[in-house]
Amino acid sequence: MNGLLLRLAGPWMSFGEHAAFAYRDTLPFPTRSALIGLFAAAEGRSREEALTLDPESGHHSYSRLVFTVRIDRPGHRHTDFHTVGGGRPHKEGLRTSGGTYRAQIRSTLVTRRVYLADATFTVAIQGPDAHHLEQLAARLEQPAYAPYLGRRSCIPDEPLLLGTVHADPIGELRNRIPLTTPPRHGHDTVPIGFVWEQPPTHHPAARSHLEVADVPVDFTPTRRTHHTRRLWRTTEPLPAHLYSPNPLEALTHYLNQATP
Repeated sequence: MNGLLLRLAGPWMSFGEHAAFAYRDTLPFPTRSALIGLFAAAEGRSREEALTLDPESGHHSYSRLVFTVRIDRPGHRHTDFHTVGGGRPHKEGLRTSGGTYRAQIRSTLVTRRVYLADATFTVAIQGPDAHHLEQLAARLEQPAYAPYLGRRSCIPDEPLLLGTVHADPIGELRNRIPLTTPPRHGHDTVPIGFVWEQPPTHHPAARSHLEVADVPVDFTPTRRTHHTRRLWRTTEPLPAHLYSPNPLEALTHYLNQATP
């Protein structure tokens, strides 16, 4: 299938799976929910309308997209410690679920939010409808709402979109797009992690050994719902010549070659 290529990089990002209440976690790679949310925001859709079903197909416009993630740099987990409501007068503090105010002695709510720091991912987005992919590419170049990496405070580095629609996006991931991970001395390949939504055909014995709850059913804040999906993880020996100590220069060169 044809596909787009995105580079997700920045000082902070977070892709929650079971994020709720006082603890907000992150998976070690971009979630399907975060990517679809990014597309919907770029197209100017509200949370309530992001996953509106097409009356003819019975599916929303992103349901047939397939994501493959290349983990260029996994980054490291960072837990941000928050307090909310402390020091406020009694009737200006936090409320309980019943609508009353929390007791003064319990007015401070402690929360922890986990981020990936200094991570980089390259993502192939494949789909059967080339026209839809072209529309997505155009909106990502000029988004209606600013893109972010899981949370609004997590602004992506440039470039976000790597060219336009590619005929072989997986081949681009494996053979052409520059790497930020250096090879070991004397080695002609670099081991890079991949996350696949479909069984990789070049690994016929690969088994699904990961299940995550990140398939969005409804983004409406009061009734957010997600289903689970199965994932395959592999380590791919990519050519060492893809590494560059100057990644932005290498990406610029790649984009100049990829642009007609």
